[in-house]
Amino acid sequence: MVIKQINNRIKVVLLIIFVISMILIIKVFYIEVFSYQKLHKLANDLWSRNLPITADRGLIMDRNGKVLAGNITKTTLVLIPNQIKNKEEVTKNLARILDVSYDEMKKHVFKNTSIERVHPDGRRLDFTVADQINSLNYDGVYLLKESVRNYPYNNLLSHVLGFTGIDNQGLSGLELLYDDYLKGVDGSIKYYSDGKGARLTHPEVYNEPVNGMNLYLTIDIDIQASIERELDNVIAKYNPEHALIIVEDPNTGEILGMASRPNFNPNYYQNYKSEVINRNLPIWMTFEPGSTFKIITLAAAIEEGKVNLFEDHYYDTGSIRVANAKIKCWKPGGHGYESFLNVVENSCNPGFVVLGERLGKETLFRYINAFGFGSKTNIDLNGEEDGILFNLDKVGPVELATTAFGQGISVTPIQQINAVSAVINGGNLLKPYVIKMVVDPVSNNILYENKKTLIKDHIISENTSKLVKFALESVVANGTGRNAYLENYRVGGKTGTAQKVENGHYLYGNYILSFMGFMPADKPEVVVYVAIDNPKGVIQYGGTVSAPVAKNVLQDIASILKMDKDISGMPKVYNWYESKYVILPDVTGLSKDEALKKLKGFSISYVGSGSSIINQNPVGNSYVLEGSNVKLMLN
Repeated sequence: MVIKQINNRIKVVLLIIFVISMILIIKVFYIEVFSYQKLHKLANDLWSRNLPITADRGLIMDRNGKVLAGNITKTTLVLIPNQIKNKEEVTKNLARILDVSYDEMKKHVFKNTSIERVHPDGRRLDFTVADQINSLNYDGVYLLKESVRNYPYNNLLSHVLGFTGIDNQGLSGLELLYDDYLKGVDGSIKYYSDGKGARLTHPEVYNEPVNGMNLYLTIDIDIQASIERELDNVIAKYNPEHALIIVEDPNTGEILGMASRPNFNPNYYQNYKSEVINRNLPIWMTFEPGSTFKIITLAAAIEEGKVNLFEDHYYDTGSIRVANAKIKCWKPGGHGYESFLNVVENSCNPGFVVLGERLGKETLFRYINAFGFGSKTNIDLNGEEDGILFNLDKVGPVELATTAFGQGISVTPIQQINAVSAVINGGNLLKPYVIKMVVDPVSNNILYENKKTLIKDHIISENTSKLVKFALESVVANGTGRNAYLENYRVGGKTGTAQKVENGHYLYGNYILSFMGFMPADKPEVVVYVAIDNPKGVIQYGGTVSAPVAKNVLQDIASILKMDKDISGMPKVYNWYESKYVILPDVTGLSKDEALKKLKGFSISYVGSGSSIINQNPVGNSYVLEGSNVKLMLN
């Protein structure tokens, strides 16, 4: 019996040993087969160290491939404190080369860490400094190549582009908004060390960085340069508080140029106040639009059949009474008897009050909302505001009247130019955008492409759009926008002079002067919006200050985009003090005598000899300054 019990116990023990052995065998098998890679990696990580190699951020380019944000290679100082043998000597020499104190450098060399980046003094080193450090050949002292963001045009397009931080991460503008596309994946040089940090002889492993994706913008660098130059001139001439210019393609919503003042250099963003670097005024700033808003009221009134520009008339006495308020025209004594086309040309506030009353608040505000006011345009930039409109139930006769000519409401510049684009493109509100596409620089595959996006169509009819364009071309030829008239091209536009508001009160003598212009007037390809905040030393009217700025930009754009000249538009009626332009006859193919008769009043010089004209400069059938010199080439 006892022997039998012992045998049973032996069997149990053997069974337990067998089970434990099987468990161990299975565990070893599982580790060797299934968990090997994971455990090997964990073990490998315990004695491996990485020296980081930063990836190049993707390039940001204009619509034609010109680089607006690129990269330059700098050198970074990295220390492995446990590998440094003579720390006192290393500290002294590095402090001397980097021109920092011994105590400052000692913090890095003696730090109890696996890897220490030395910055800011040891980061992004000058190559001569890097060579001095490299010549010391110290263990544990490494110089790594690092990609650093660079903006070759400095201040140009700064608020749109934004900037990156010291670790090459996007902090503002497109750099922040598209950081996931731009930043890429950093690489490394992997080396091996023992528990004390001493480097082992195991071969290094190089993990190549993956560069970021490239962004192509809708911006045209030449147009951008033009508006930046004009803004610099505005600052020098008028010393305003702010100034901004936007250029948009009304047929697609593409932003061709956008800038404001004050601006900054993203290469040195640390030197500027946060309110300067973080406020993109064309999409952030809100203010009363003034008379440029009359374009919306005009479009609504024509579309609703409330006015005939040529047959309806209004007698402007210089003011109009609405409820208990007296609303004045900018011209003392008024404009007298005028057609509603003259009302638009003269930017007559009382006349637009009448249009607002004819429309009624429900209809006017329906159009205001349809054209995108009161809500964000959702342009692909961060920091956009949405403006402020009256609540409809709080709109009385006075609020209706002031809204009709752009006072009492608050809008952003991007809302204004986008709404006017809809008015002149046939009535279709489009989403504005600055990103054209995202491209993989290796494969050239397009990862993302922005396309024309319709927000609301047929807000007004094509016929209404044509009438508004005609009226606004007349504003430039005959009205308050005369300073934007561009000989040889057809320009339409509207001036704006909006008194600024602070704490609910209008500021005396403090205005935002604006001009909204487009070209060609019959088939617009570009819209330009200029706004100048409180210019000094000048009579504050949009037509006096902002219209000439818009003219300069439009003239540059005509050259940049190679627009065809067109003298079929409305001729300008010149004032006595203005330089007069006249159409130069084309005399090529005529005899000298016939040419002289046609060119009466011009100064003429000849090149060559003969009796007939084979060429002329300037070319014929174009506007030139009255009395200009004309060179005739003879046969």
